[in-house]
Amino acid sequence: MDPTLGWLRRGISEIFPDRPESSDINENLEQRLIQTDRPLRVKLGIDPTGADLHLGHSIAVRKLRAFQDAGHTAVLIIGDFTAQIGDPTGKSEVRRQLTPPEVAENAQTYLDQICPIIDFDTPGRLEVRYNSEWLSKLDLGEILQLLARMTVGQMLAKEGFAERFGQETPIYLHEFLYPLMQGYDSVAIAADVELGGTDQKFNIAVGRDLQRYFGKRPQFGLLVPILLGTDGTQKMSKSLGNYVGLSEDALTMYSKLEKIPDDLVGSYFELLTNLPLDDLPENPRERQKLLAVNIVTQYHGKEVALEAQKAALTLVTGDAKQAEDVPEFSLKDVQFPAKLFYILSAAGLCKSGNEARRQIEGGAVRLDGDRIEDANITFADAAELLGRVLQVGKKKFVRLVNTTE
Repeated sequence: MDPTLGWLRRGISEIFPDRPESSDINENLEQRLIQTDRPLRVKLGIDPTGADLHLGHSIAVRKLRAFQDAGHTAVLIIGDFTAQIGDPTGKSEVRRQLTPPEVAENAQTYLDQICPIIDFDTPGRLEVRYNSEWLSKLDLGEILQLLARMTVGQMLAKEGFAERFGQETPIYLHEFLYPLMQGYDSVAIAADVELGGTDQKFNIAVGRDLQRYFGKRPQFGLLVPILLGTDGTQKMSKSLGNYVGLSEDALTMYSKLEKIPDDLVGSYFELLTNLPLDDLPENPRERQKLLAVNIVTQYHGKEVALEAQKAALTLVTGDAKQAEDVPEFSLKDVQFPAKLFYILSAAGLCKSGNEARRQIEGGAVRLDGDRIEDANITFADAAELLGRVLQVGKKKFVRLVNTTE
């Protein structure tokens, strides 16, 4: 059904199982995609435990859209029932149990935020299901049947549980139900493929086991990477402040994305755009700008994205005409950690380090429009500064890069 599969492995960490297993399958996912005479049912579960999504959440949703574009059926499961338990994956303590009204409000917010990504309009390409549809109807006997499919030892192998057990942090029995109920979703909707982050492999594997137990064809798991945040060091998270929110305005999105560290730009292109990876600009600054415009366009449209680009430059320089041509200064030869007054001197914005200190103390120095007042401010590495505009007074600017181009 689908002879061209280049889209399948782009931005994928793992497909499992990826080799024929004599016990339950005699094909891999690519073979099933090519040989099937029907659209595959591709599952993505979202537990609406919060109100905001960021670009890290969008990776699996974008892959779901890729399956839609290839002619398959996306099954988006809103975990309104499982959200009341809370996924314990990666958590050092029990999640707060949400009320049904909280879950319903978050669910609608989630749908609104992913609307620019998913095809909601083409008939037969999307099912939006709520897992309370089947999970709320399970009786005690059926729940016991699910519990009998897994041992305590297997549960303690799940990410987070072993650490909490070793640290004598309480693990509540209802938390053990989460992977089983999430896995039962795959049984209920007859999933062929389940998407999730690399931290979801345990839950997806449980779904395969339950499908096998209930006499259904086991699904394939397709894992996408965890996105590093704008700081370039930790995974994207609202609590860490290193995120780009899907509901943020165009200017905010653009301003964050154009400052992505150089070593992250490639992965952002691969995971967050459909642009050909072998045809990107060589100049790092142009790559950042292209990335920012492309992603903002996905959520706000091309015209708005270009306006955001212009506004971001104007916001820094205060002059739209001057903003079009900000010179660059390479940090390639700067030894870090480095004090800002040294960088000001090296960039030619000040004649000496002493003058740079005086300019800082006098309030004349700005970094991305924010006034710097500490004459001894030090930056640990170039990643903290790449893509940012350093300014002295009203007419002296440089954009900090790490190349001599």
